[in-house]
Amino acid sequence: MEWSYVEKKKNPRWLWWVEDAITGKIVAFVFGRRTNATFRRLLALLEQAKIRTHQWVTDAWWAYLDCLDQSKRIQDKSLMQSLERKHLTLRSRIKRLARKTIAFSKSQIMHDTVIGLFINRFFFDLHL
Repeated sequence: MEWSYVEKKKNPRWLWWVEDAITGKIVAFVFGRRTNATFRRLLALLEQAKIRTHQWVTDAWWAYLDCLDQSKRIQDKSLMQSLERKHLTLRSRIKRLARKTIAFSKSQIMHDTVIGLFINRFFFDLHL
């Protein structure tokens, strides 16, 4: 999960994504608030794309406890290094995601579009 905000800090916007542990590629992502409903949208997207997950590596956030089969879940920060590295790449290259910045999105559509285009170009485009 990576967060930023739209217009003001009272409107947080979270980026949720799933990374293939073997290839390191992002297989799905959604934007939304930090709620079970947003995480369920990500799960629905995986199901719709017929992407099966055999194991989840997560932190201790409660949506993972509420929404996932706990026998498939591993809570381990060290196994999340590659995902955290991608978060750093996003924060480094997209000013809207920097922790202390005056750059921010004024509309949710533009926020999601700019970040979504970057993800598609940087993580899915094989010609970089």
